[in-house]
Amino acid sequence: MEPCPEQVVAVYGTLSDLLSVASNKLGIKATSVYNGKGGLIDDIALIRDDDVLFVCEGEPFIDPQTDARPHEELTGAHTDWLTLNVGGRYFTTTRSTLVNKEPDSMLAHMFKDKDAWGNKQDHRGAFLIDRSPEYFEPILNYLRHGQLIVNDGINLLGVLEEARFFGIDSLIEHLEIAIKNSQPAEDHSPISRKEFVRFLLATPTKSELRCQGLNFSGADLSRLDLRYINFKMANLSRCNLAHANLCCANLERADLSGSVLDCANLQGVKMLCSNAEGASLKGCNFEDPSGIKANLEGANLKGVDMEGSQMTGINLRVATLKNAKLKNCNLRGATLAGTDLENCDLSGCDLQEANLRGSNVKGAIFEEMLTPLHMSQSVR
Repeated sequence: MEPCPEQVVAVYGTLSDLLSVASNKLGIKATSVYNGKGGLIDDIALIRDDDVLFVCEGEPFIDPQTDARPHEELTGAHTDWLTLNVGGRYFTTTRSTLVNKEPDSMLAHMFKDKDAWGNKQDHRGAFLIDRSPEYFEPILNYLRHGQLIVNDGINLLGVLEEARFFGIDSLIEHLEIAIKNSQPAEDHSPISRKEFVRFLLATPTKSELRCQGLNFSGADLSRLDLRYINFKMANLSRCNLAHANLCCANLERADLSGSVLDCANLQGVKMLCSNAEGASLKGCNFEDPSGIKANLEGANLKGVDMEGSQMTGINLRVATLKNAKLKNCNLRGATLAGTDLENCDLSGCDLQEANLRGSNVKGAIFEEMLTPLHMSQSVR
């Protein structure tokens, strides 16, 4: 490449515009632009004020100030500058940029030693990397200045996958935090009656409705048909479920504390290990004519008011009913083995054939019982 006289030109528009101006000024057919260190300029945005640029007609770059040096010396003079062809897009950078910040990364190993990896080059001498250029650009900029900057419209998950591929460990942590912060906060607000009714109406009658773990806290669900719905582990605290039909509903481990279930239909309900402390269940019907027994085994029923409820055959094994009101309840054939009935009001209850073996009846009230207790029931 023969040296040309120096010219001062204004840089504007595109790289093609610059090559056109240089061709006119210098009287040559300029095809490539290099910076002062031999780096190929493939984007006009890479040019800074007062940069000294070199243009050529296609020949390899030779610094005019060093063109008298031996060929062997010239060959390695600018090895610190590299051009990468990433998915068809060119990036010019330095070897130190690719190596120094993340010395254990794949990029560092690829370019630490010349030709150590046998990197393939295209017709322009750019190193070929078969990856996505839009995801590679933020990674290269991070290696340049240590800041994560991603343009609008670029998927952070894509950049994260590229960072993992190239082994840029410090960037991976930044990206994971950025992705977490960009996601909308989880909505834990309770579901309203209006929302739930719309949900019910949109669900076919024969479809299984799953509401596991949902938050209904404080909602008015009174008089709704909630048969067979799975409320396992749902938050139903302080709900109004009065006169609701919960036949065969699954309330296992659900939170019903402080809720009102007066006169609710609880035939065949599953309430294993549920928490209904302080709830009101007056006049509820747990008795299923088909023989399916309500199961409240292990439930926390401290201080509940279940006065006048029909609970024939109910399973209250090892449940806690301390200070509960069970006045005038029908507990015929109920399983109360190991149940804590301390200070429980059982006056007026029908306990015929009930299993009270191992139950704690300390301080319990049994006055006016319809069926007297017998020793065979082994209460303590």
